[in-house]
Amino acid sequence: MRVIATQLGRAPSTVSREINRNGGYACYRASDAEEAAWQRALRPKACKLSGRAELVREVTRKLQGKWSPEQIAGWLKRKYPDDEGCHVSHETIYKSLFIQARGVLKKELLACLRSQRKMRRSRHASQKGKGLGKIVDAVSIRERPASVEDRAVPGHWEGDLLAGSKNSHIATLVERHSRYVMLAKVSDGRTDTVIRALIKQSRKLPSELYKSLTWDRGSELSDHKNFTLATDIQVYFCDPHSPWQRGSNENTNRLLRQYFPKGTDLSVHSQAKLSAVARQLNERPRKTLGFESPAERFNACVASIG
Repeated sequence: MRVIATQLGRAPSTVSREINRNGGYACYRASDAEEAAWQRALRPKACKLSGRAELVREVTRKLQGKWSPEQIAGWLKRKYPDDEGCHVSHETIYKSLFIQARGVLKKELLACLRSQRKMRRSRHASQKGKGLGKIVDAVSIRERPASVEDRAVPGHWEGDLLAGSKNSHIATLVERHSRYVMLAKVSDGRTDTVIRALIKQSRKLPSELYKSLTWDRGSELSDHKNFTLATDIQVYFCDPHSPWQRGSNENTNRLLRQYFPKGTDLSVHSQAKLSAVARQLNERPRKTLGFESPAERFNACVASIG
């Protein structure tokens, strides 16, 4: 099969699937496989959501709760592990939304998706850039312990400022092990303002669950030594122009743009609103957590130190 795949310029798995679906290695016949392929292509395929009113209602409720199609698909498999009739792929959900001829999910639900695009596009790397100044006595991310890197130990956070119009900002914090999110209202981006907000947030958690903070090289954390002095939390700084070194935080900031679009005034949002948004994010199942929610994973960490 590998030789055939090489000659055809295809993956060996493609050749293997073609053979297995048409009688297996011993019984495969090219003419029969060709005929079967044409028949499969002509066969009308009904959308899996069609005729399943309860499943449609379940998917609709989750979309209205700002869940992504992938989160919905993963959660359904976790909730109904033995009932394939209740399973639906995220691609099916997307197609039901973007191809209205299917007539299963209402077009209005497109507004519930994080991206408001009228068509699906591939993801692109963040083009975020800041005027990065020199941080005095910055401790490089390269000195961060290996236990932080592999996410095995809870209590290590990534942080950043989400920027809006009129010099408005929101401080965003994500715990690396559980992806648990905290949001803090800040009146401006000055270092003393941000440090005060971060100190206040840190006191909401037991010390075992807040051991380090990784930030980019923005000037808002130039007073990091006072933060460490007040909290005993070590701050590590990413390399310049390396947002992927805070991948969990960058991903969370992207999710937050569904609630706080670019170019809007972030100062109009109260701390209560920020906490409600963080709660909604924390209650969503995450693929990287095996479709557990960050809240479930973080609460287990809290219980383990109780």
